[in-house]
Amino acid sequence: MEKKRVTVNVSNRHIHLSREHVDVLFGKDYVLTKQKTLMQPHQFAANETLTVIGPRSEIDGVRIVAPERNQTQIEMTVSDARRLGIPVPLRLSGDLKGSAPAVLKGPKGTVELKEGAIVAKRHIHLSETDASEMNLKTGDIVSIKISGERALTYDNAVIRVDEKNAEAECHLDIEEANAALIKNGDKADIII
Repeated sequence: MEKKRVTVNVSNRHIHLSREHVDVLFGKDYVLTKQKTLMQPHQFAANETLTVIGPRSEIDGVRIVAPERNQTQIEMTVSDARRLGIPVPLRLSGDLKGSAPAVLKGPKGTVELKEGAIVAKRHIHLSETDASEMNLKTGDIVSIKISGERALTYDNAVIRVDEKNAEAECHLDIEEANAALIKNGDKADIII
C-alpha cells in the first residue's frame, strides 16, 4: 500500500461566479477583490459575499472564490442544503448538469440559477508530476487517512490532476473536517 502526505484544507460554503453573473450581482465590469490567496494556483477568496436563497430560508455572507468560471456554481454542505430546502446532489466541482436550483442576491441584483448548487465530493488536487509518481490520473478513487484523536479514513476521494504547478491538496467540506477535528493545513495520507 503506497502513501503520500498531502495538506488538507477545509472548504466552507462558497460560490464561483461567471462574468455575466458578476455583472448582474455587482454591476457591469465589476472586479472582485482579493481577501486571501488560496493554495491552488491563481485562486483566491474574494472580499465580496452574496446571499444564497432557497425555498425554506437564506444564508447571508457566502464567500466568492475567484477567478470567474464559465458557469456559476454554489458549493454547500448537506446541512446548508437542508436549511435552504434545496435537494442538492453530491458532485465534483464543475459537474453541474442537472444540479439543484438556487437564487443569489447581491448588492446590485439577483440571479435565479436553474442549476448550479452542489455538495462537493471530497477530492485531491495533484500536479502532473505528483500524479505520475503515484501512477494516478484524474478520476481515480483513493482513500485519505487522518491521524489524531478522532482518526478517520475517508474513502471515495477523487483525484484531480491539475496544471504542472498545482499543489498537493485535499479538500474536505467543513462537516467532514469537523468529524475528525481537522483544521486548515493539517496533513493526511493518500492511500492507494
